[in-house]
Amino acid sequence: MEIANDNPYSPYPMTAPARYLPPVLKSLRFPVIASPLFIISNPKLVIAQCKAGVVGSMPALNARPAAQLDEWLAEITEALAAHDKAHPESPAAPYAINQIVHKSNDRLDHDMQVCEKYQVPIVITSLGAREDVNRAVQAWGGVVLHDVINNVFAHKAIEKGADGLIPVAAGAGGHASVKSPFAMVAEIRQWFGGPVALSGAISSGSAILASQAMGADLAYIGSAFIATEEARAVDGYKQMITECNSDDIVYSNFYTGIHGNYLKGSIRNAGMDPDHLPESDPSKMNFASGEGANAAKAWKDIWGCGQGIGAIREVMPAGELVARFKREYQEAKAALLAA
Repeated sequence: MEIANDNPYSPYPMTAPARYLPPVLKSLRFPVIASPLFIISNPKLVIAQCKAGVVGSMPALNARPAAQLDEWLAEITEALAAHDKAHPESPAAPYAINQIVHKSNDRLDHDMQVCEKYQVPIVITSLGAREDVNRAVQAWGGVVLHDVINNVFAHKAIEKGADGLIPVAAGAGGHASVKSPFAMVAEIRQWFGGPVALSGAISSGSAILASQAMGADLAYIGSAFIATEEARAVDGYKQMITECNSDDIVYSNFYTGIHGNYLKGSIRNAGMDPDHLPESDPSKMNFASGEGANAAKAWKDIWGCGQGIGAIREVMPAGELVARFKREYQEAKAALLAA
């Protein structure tokens, strides 16, 4: 089925693909995925996010040693099942696990086996698109969302079997692109009608609504959840987020080989000048599980963060943050309807 578009000046083709969502996303009570935060996300945060009605997620690599991943997924599964039994009127949202599919991740096979054991409902893939990973997730009934930084990579992800896309636009925390969210979503929606979760400086209910208005199905929010009580971030990291804004973010590839956004204050604390960082070689990127893994070192000492933190002024429980988003979302929608 296609939807006609009679506007000759539209950036979309004369027929746009029909929009659709898989059941696991269509049933969400609020259109938000809490993004997986390297080192920071943990079962406590994921459970709180899901109970509040948004998709909670974490990277598989946050469980160290590898055997801990089984324990963590058991904890999440049992906690959400108990919540659903006690609150059938407001069941928890599903959870997601992020898999780094880059060739340097020597844990991928092990972590995928654990995800299969627990039938993880949503798998978020990053740093490469793998047909075998997509097929494996879909074989147990899961959905694969792949994060991308441009339309070229978006095409490749879908061609290799991903179910949906996460356009990581300019201003997103951690690894991000320089593309405008307006451009990214418009280009993707010209040819793709499946799930799209937009990432990039989203930290308010009005921004969630705006992401839907421009064509995304869901908002993908990360940095705001760093400043929550459940997040596994040091107090200084959380406090810095509440005191900073977009002027305090620097975009660099020095630490992992891939461009990302970081808090300038953490770079200064490490004895470097955030305004004069050298360029790095992308081949340095390393997600191996050994002690030499530079990615983990970078995210521990140099704090990734998006440009939307100006809206985050205090540390609070994740459930309260989601409640604030919901309230702001309804207020923004009402204001538009009244205009």
